[in-house]
Amino acid sequence: MKLFKLAKKFRNDEDGAVTVDWVVLTAAIVGLGIAVLTSVTKGTKTVTEAVSSHLNGTTVTTSF
Repeated sequence: MKLFKLAKKFRNDEDGAVTVDWVVLTAAIVGLGIAVLTSVTKGTKTVTEAVSSHLNGTTVTTSF
């Protein structure tokens, strides 16, 4: 009988379920962060190349 009570208590214990929820939530946040970082990196590279191209074609006069 004691074994059945122990098995029932183990089955009803939900402490581990909270840990699993936090692990899944943390993994989702990390994945979203990586996706945003990848998107922003590609966008900034494009803008940097455009600015560099524009600046290379600009002439600056230094005489007054």
